[in-house]
Amino acid sequence: MSGKVYFLPWNKKDEFYKFLKFARAFDHVKARQFVAIKMHFGEDGNEGYVKPEYTKVISSIIKEKTAFPFLTDASTIYVGKRSDAYHHLLLANKHGFSIENCGCPVVISDGLRGNAAAEVEINQKHFKNVSIARDIYYTDSFIFLNHFKGHEIAGFGGALKNIGMGCGSKAGKYAMHHNTNPEVDTTNCIGCGSCVKWCPPKALELQNKKIVFNKEKCIGCGECTISCPKGVFELSWDDSLKNVQEKIVEVCYGVLKNKKSFSISFLNHITKYCDCNTRKDKVLLDDIGIVAGVDPVAVDKASIDIVNKIYGKDFIKHLYPDIDYMVQLKYAQELGIGSMEYELVEY
Repeated sequence: MSGKVYFLPWNKKDEFYKFLKFARAFDHVKARQFVAIKMHFGEDGNEGYVKPEYTKVISSIIKEKTAFPFLTDASTIYVGKRSDAYHHLLLANKHGFSIENCGCPVVISDGLRGNAAAEVEINQKHFKNVSIARDIYYTDSFIFLNHFKGHEIAGFGGALKNIGMGCGSKAGKYAMHHNTNPEVDTTNCIGCGSCVKWCPPKALELQNKKIVFNKEKCIGCGECTISCPKGVFELSWDDSLKNVQEKIVEVCYGVLKNKKSFSISFLNHITKYCDCNTRKDKVLLDDIGIVAGVDPVAVDKASIDIVNKIYGKDFIKHLYPDIDYMVQLKYAQELGIGSMEYELVEY
C-alpha cells in the first residue's frame, strides 16, 4: 500500500482532472480492463452523492488508457428505488447518471433482483465466505468513489463502507446486518407508518395507530431509525454493532482480494445520516475537499482527521457518542487491507 494520501481543497475542485493525474489515480488500470467506478447514485429525495460531472472526468482518464469504465452499485435490502436494477437505473438516470453526462454506462452489479452473486473465500473471524455482487467479482479493477458522511451503524461512511457494504449482494448485506436489533419505545409514535414502508422483512406493523415490532423478523438494517420522524427506534452500541463494522470490513477484504483499486472520497455535503436516507438532511459542515489514495484505510483515516481539524473536535463522536467508529479502521488494518499511517500531500 502507498503511504501517501492526496488532498484537493474544495476551492480547487475545478482542477479535479489535474488532481487525479497528480495523485496517479490510474496507475493500476491496464488496457482493455473493465474498470468499475463504484459509487452511490443517491436515494430518491437525497442530495448527498457525488455528482455526475466528476464521474465523467474519471471515465475520460480510464478511456485514455484504452480501458472500459462503467459506473456501478448494488441493490439495497430496504424497500425503495434502489432495491432492484430496473428502478435503480431509473433513479440513477433521474440524478443525471447518463452515458452522455458520465461518458460511460451504469451497471447494477447484482442483477435485476439483487440475487446475482459470487462467493469469495476469506476464512476470517465472522465469515468463511462472503457474498458479493456478481459483476463486482468479475471486474478487473476499481475506482471507489466515496461520499463521506455520518452513519447510524458504523459512525461514518467512507471508503471501507462503500467497498464492503456497497459491494455486497443482497444475501451479503443481510449477513452483515444479522443480529443487530433496535430498541423500540412507542411513547412518541404518531402512527405515520413510515417505518413500515421501509422495513424490508416486514418486522413492523401498525396496530391501533401504534407500531408493533417483531424482533424475530428484524434483520438489523437500521432503516427504521432513519425513516421515523419521532425517534421511536434506536440502535444501541453493543457488541453486535461492533460485529457489523467488522463484517463490513471482511466483505471489503473479499472484494479487494487479488484486485487493485484507488479510492476517492468527497468531503462535501456532510450530513448525520447516510445517503440512503430518503429525505434532504441538514448539511453540518461547509464543503471541505477531496481525499484520494491507493489505501482505503488511509483515505478514511485522513478524511476523519481533516474533518475533525475543521470541526475542532471529534465530529463523528459528536454525532454518535456511543459508537466506536474506529473499529472498522483498526480491523481493516489488522486484516492487512491498509494502514492508518499516512503522509498527506496537498495539491
